[in-house]
Amino acid sequence: MNSVKQRGFFRRDKVFDFLTPPISDRLDPTHGTLLYMEDVSVAFDGFKAINDLNFYVDKGELRCLIGANGAGKTTMMDIITGKTRPDKGEVIFGKNIDLLDLNESEIAIAGIGRKFQKPTVFENLSVFMNLELAMADFKSVWWTLRCKLNSTQVDQIEHTANVIGLVEKLQDPAGSLSHGQKQWLEIGMLLMQRPLLLLIDEPVAGMTHQEMEKTGELLLSLAGKHTIVVVEHDMEFVRSIAGRVTVLNQGTVLAEGSMEDIQNNEDVRRVYLGE
Repeated sequence: MNSVKQRGFFRRDKVFDFLTPPISDRLDPTHGTLLYMEDVSVAFDGFKAINDLNFYVDKGELRCLIGANGAGKTTMMDIITGKTRPDKGEVIFGKNIDLLDLNESEIAIAGIGRKFQKPTVFENLSVFMNLELAMADFKSVWWTLRCKLNSTQVDQIEHTANVIGLVEKLQDPAGSLSHGQKQWLEIGMLLMQRPLLLLIDEPVAGMTHQEMEKTGELLLSLAGKHTIVVVEHDMEFVRSIAGRVTVLNQGTVLAEGSMEDIQNNEDVRRVYLGE
């Protein structure tokens, strides 16, 4: 019995994994604010990349995040997705999920998807198979390639392909897509995981003007069903989609408001626009 006690089976402070509800089941998305970041700071070799940052995003919102290079945008995304741990502060998802207690895969399961600037699709596989591999069932690649999909799963893939404008490209190899189409495919791959929060980094970099317009339409169509944070440098694109804009400078929020508010903000014009 002593050896059992020593292994911790009777510790009152321990909650065993099989008694803990799945992360996604613990999420309460009904609260108005979906993401809280309060008093968050992180330093690298003495440089404060994030400095007492307070950032809040409401459920269903499409928020644009802008700032000069080095303002802390990427580090902020890294903290939300568990890639970087802050030195201090709180990062809460929904009403009751502390993201600082989770690793990267657990954060993804909780409902946060991230798209990096450069699309990372499986170019030798079809659009259909890319979407299939991204499905939220979290099965192995070997299982996915060998097992037959049910009608509900096929419908989900076709619906997502229709949302991202690639339904006619389902059997085409992803490598044959244009740069913009690859970006849409990767957004579709995130959607297959049914995220509540989408973090999207510079989605229109390298796109044609027509592709930029379609990307804006896509993101606007997703807002409401999903909460979206877009990091972008192209101000024309930001104007076309933004309801609310946050400006980062030196790791903290410099200004926040409508695009008109941001354009008329003297601190933003001085720091970010160089005026």
